[in-house]
Amino acid sequence: MAALRGLLDRPLASYYLLLSSAGLLLLIGLTMVFSATSVREYAQGGNAFAALTKQAIFAVIGIVAFWACQRLPAKTYRVLGRPLLFTAVGLLLVLNLLLAYARLTGQDSARIGPIEARLLWLFVGGIQVQPSELAKFALVLWGAHVIARKGAALGWWRELATPLFPVVGLLFVLVGYNDLGTMLCLLAVVVGLLWAAGVRMRVFGTLSVLGLLGVGLLIAVASLGAGSGERGEQNYRFARLMSFFNPPDPQDCKLDGCLQIYQGRLAIEHGGWFGVGLGKSSLKFGWLPEAHNDFIFAIIAEELGVIGCVVVLSLFAVLAYTGLRIARRVEDPFRRLAAAAATTWLVSQAVINIGGVVGLLPITGLPLPFISDGGSALVVTLAAIGMLASFARAEPDAARALHARPPARWVRLLWAPLPPLPGRRRRPASPPAARGSVPRSRERRPDDQAAPRGVRLARTRRGSADERRR
Repeated sequence: MAALRGLLDRPLASYYLLLSSAGLLLLIGLTMVFSATSVREYAQGGNAFAALTKQAIFAVIGIVAFWACQRLPAKTYRVLGRPLLFTAVGLLLVLNLLLAYARLTGQDSARIGPIEARLLWLFVGGIQVQPSELAKFALVLWGAHVIARKGAALGWWRELATPLFPVVGLLFVLVGYNDLGTMLCLLAVVVGLLWAAGVRMRVFGTLSVLGLLGVGLLIAVASLGAGSGERGEQNYRFARLMSFFNPPDPQDCKLDGCLQIYQGRLAIEHGGWFGVGLGKSSLKFGWLPEAHNDFIFAIIAEELGVIGCVVVLSLFAVLAYTGLRIARRVEDPFRRLAAAAATTWLVSQAVINIGGVVGLLPITGLPLPFISDGGSALVVTLAAIGMLASFARAEPDAARALHARPPARWVRLLWAPLPPLPGRRRRPASPPAARGSVPRSRERRPDDQAAPRGVRLARTRRGSADERRR
């Protein structure tokens, strides 16, 4: 433990912990995407590496986004918050309007020029974009900027209500109508922001009640066609919730709507402690729906066993610890709020996904960060990790250490510039000398040695005799 504390006390410990945990999760994700999709891709197109190649391209784009984000100062993030939020809201409006038009015309997708909308995705000239992923990052930046600017005024409801609550409510409606799981992630971001800002507990209680009412309303509107629901058909959101609180018999799940849950449990049971071996899963042969995306943790459990699951959970735990450590150590309020919100977003999404797979939470359809197949989610996640890396380098001890022994100039140009030094704290003014009854002539000398009584200090004669006479 002493050696571990010594390692954690190093100035750049947060930075290296963040890079190592995120890098290992990304490597595991690429491996498991190939394992979960190789058979399906080979059967459909004859190329087992098709899904891996696509995910690797997005991983490279995400690494570039990570590199760019870790070079940006906090001031730039505060400026980017509002444009990113407007962009996300605009894309969500276009997506929902096109989906509403498709529902009215009885089509699965709608197209206007080069833009096509399908459930959660926009296709712009062949490029697939998921606006809800951009909304998470935008809410982190914009919300942290707004709350940091308000400061101590957050104790008043009026300051919380404008403009934070209306914008958050608009995002909840635009996102939650089609994707309830992502709306829960946005709710986690808001909770992380308010918790880091020190808002009173009764505010959290009120927000919890409003959040539960909103979730119930979004579950109810699935009967009207929200998300992938159909008017007059079974409410799939309500069915998932009921299957969690009242699990049906496993034999009935084979042909009913709980097939995914049943097959996921079979995959976990088949894996045991040490798994069947990497690439040797049998449930990925068309038995487990969304094995490469929402239920990829079940494939990890089947192929790598409990040991592999513990490794993944440990890496997410290290990521959570590092993000909260960065939020605690930085001095800038904006950095503290943004780091806490981004950490809450990534960790809560992982908890919701894994909890749904193992049966501790209802299934929401959220992907597992870093690991599930998906381009937009991976790029935005790595950009958020880049922002956290920038904040980790701006910790006071890390900034001083980097300035004390700066890297080579070419390293700073290619990797990241030096962070700003923390502001110097003003030294408290020295207290005035106490006024006692002892006169100044009787005070002790600076060397703390008193002159003996009766001995007069020698006076130095200066000048010539004539000068002394004058």
